[in-house]
Amino acid sequence: MALNPAIDIRGIIWSWWWEESHRVLVFTLSIALGVIWLRKSWKKEKVPLPPGPRGLPLLGSLPFLSPDHHRCFAELSQIYGPIMKVRLGCKLCIVITSPSIAREVLKDQDTTFANRDVPAVGFLGSYGGLDIVWSPYGAHWRMLRKVCVREMLNNARLDALYCLRRREVRHMVTQVYSNIGTHVEVGEQMLLTMFDVMASMLWGGTLKGEERNHVSAEFRQYMEKFIGLLWTPNVSDFFPAIAWLDIQSVGRRMKKVVLWFDRVFESVIDQRLKTEVLDGEERRKNDNESNDFLQILLRVKDQGDTPRRPSP
Repeated sequence: MALNPAIDIRGIIWSWWWEESHRVLVFTLSIALGVIWLRKSWKKEKVPLPPGPRGLPLLGSLPFLSPDHHRCFAELSQIYGPIMKVRLGCKLCIVITSPSIAREVLKDQDTTFANRDVPAVGFLGSYGGLDIVWSPYGAHWRMLRKVCVREMLNNARLDALYCLRRREVRHMVTQVYSNIGTHVEVGEQMLLTMFDVMASMLWGGTLKGEERNHVSAEFRQYMEKFIGLLWTPNVSDFFPAIAWLDIQSVGRRMKKVVLWFDRVFESVIDQRLKTEVLDGEERRKNDNESNDFLQILLRVKDQGDTPRRPSP
């Protein structure tokens, strides 16, 4: 029996449209259900953030912050409450202005909030965040804290180093007394004495004479540079994606400061090791109670009983 060509064409078109419409419908429903599921799961996993100023795209609230940050945040807390979020470039910061909440974060929940975001310059100045300030809470940090508290900063050790501190203070008083009748910057003298005390407690009498004075003077200068670079606002901290550019050259300057410290510390350590070889073990035993920090660290290194940080 012959078929009507018109009916065959209409049937083919109808069947094709019916099949394709079903496919499109199934595909559209699948996409819609996937989007709904993703939105629900994203909302469940996302931690709700406190309120805060919206800021500008990419820049956040950086253009609106005054130099007096404490006053600026105090004014914002009157609007958004004691806990608020502030976007500084690409970084999200949580600002706490309530003493009770700050006590809970810094004291009651200190283990939870122990880790710190290492700034770009701090990362370079602490050999990749390995010091006690920037290290994440864990075995490595606990080892550093144990060495500092038990070996270096305990009462017995500080009492043993009293003679070093007294020597530097007496040297300062002698200098001030020799300048009777002239203008004396007491604050500057106190700052210089503080650095001399630090150097004495670090490596004691390893450096002597002109070498000691020269290294102490440079030590003060480079320590001031080190602290100044840490406090310098750095674009790399707000925009980590362009940190490798080092737009302000802060990282390059910090590397030079760290290289100077490395050179001085290596020189002092070499001199101390040579002195110990010449003086012998007996003197080290008799002088054990008046060891400076360098001697303590060398002894801890020789004992080898402190756990090392696992390599990443």
